[in-house]
Amino acid sequence: MFIDVAKIRLKAGKGGDGAVSFRREKYVAAGGPDGGDGGRGGDILFLADTNLSTLMDFKYRKRFFAPDGANGSGKRCAGKKGEDLIVRVPLGTLVREAESGRILADLSDMQPKVLARGGNGGWGNIHFATPTRQIPRFAKPGMPGEELEVTLELKLLADVGLVGFPNVGKSTLLSMVSDAKPKIANYHFTTLAPVLGVVRVEEGSSFVIADIPGLIEGAAEGAGLGHEFLRHVERCRLLVHVVDVSGIEGRDPIEDFDKINGELLRFDSRLAELPQLVAANKSDIAAPEQLEAFRSEMAARSLPVFTISAATGAGLKTLMGEIAGRLAGLPPILQYEPEPAPELPKADGRAFTITREQDIFFIDAPWLERALGSVNMEDYESLQYFQRLLRESGIIDRLIEMGVKDGDTVQIFDFQFDYVS
Repeated sequence: MFIDVAKIRLKAGKGGDGAVSFRREKYVAAGGPDGGDGGRGGDILFLADTNLSTLMDFKYRKRFFAPDGANGSGKRCAGKKGEDLIVRVPLGTLVREAESGRILADLSDMQPKVLARGGNGGWGNIHFATPTRQIPRFAKPGMPGEELEVTLELKLLADVGLVGFPNVGKSTLLSMVSDAKPKIANYHFTTLAPVLGVVRVEEGSSFVIADIPGLIEGAAEGAGLGHEFLRHVERCRLLVHVVDVSGIEGRDPIEDFDKINGELLRFDSRLAELPQLVAANKSDIAAPEQLEAFRSEMAARSLPVFTISAATGAGLKTLMGEIAGRLAGLPPILQYEPEPAPELPKADGRAFTITREQDIFFIDAPWLERALGSVNMEDYESLQYFQRLLRESGIIDRLIEMGVKDGDTVQIFDFQFDYVS
């Protein structure tokens, strides 16, 4: 089964928590704090793998979580970093942010791309020792790793794309000029998925050609099978438009040519601008006047026509030589650049809101969540640090303005305490 689109969720590892520890050694009267830092959480990296050809693996596995970093420990020992998680995808996979469609990475080479970074490890209590606070009984927790939902979209890396109506001979052409073995039969939609083949023109000269499943009228709007694979044409540097000039299907070759180009234009205007060669196939069974009429129409449009017969091999060497020559002067295969995240309005680093319900005051301040996690409620110095944080941020003053009294309940996330002036 050929799968070329998938949606998955990524979650990088959480950083390990810092340790609260003190030296306890014989003959050392006041060893002081020695809690180590937590380890950084594991990153999630994407790596292109030439052994993969579809996104089938992501049909059943939708979540990828990197390991967390280890917590710090005594004797200033830092926690171990979480191992990075490597996600392997086919070469040519495009990674987009699911919600916005923003391009995050293009796996068109063998360089790994970091998609989600692990959280930093928390500081151990050794960092909080001061001349006036010599016994800090608190440490900082690790930061959470990045979490996001992404869409994987496979866009084949091919120099040349074969386009045309079903059953015009594209698969036969590919099998004759490369080692690819596509299924060939005399019925429409024989090819159900794109097929790649390597064409070797001469020593040291080769290119990749893709047989794109047959398009029909209305493909850009979802008709037929070809619309599912139009995305694979986007990276091609050159298109070879295969047209059945024999008329044995009861269609007009010129109308076929116009309809397919119209579908390319409706799907993406850039596809209509790609250089295009016209391969007049099944010429060995075409009526001479019909073949000449087609050639004359294409000449009026300044389009080069190559008369071929994929079944007998006639004209294929000339066509392949022309393709190689054209490719030598064209830009390399399209690669997409990652798109920067939109700039968000800069928020106050210590913004908060307070709501009151009877005698309970609810404080909403996202920045306080990490600070609250580092507080040891059993330690006097740690509580002093937290109280000072509330005063410096203006939360205490705002509570007083709202009429807080001794004994009223204040709630921050899941933590509640009685207000004392």
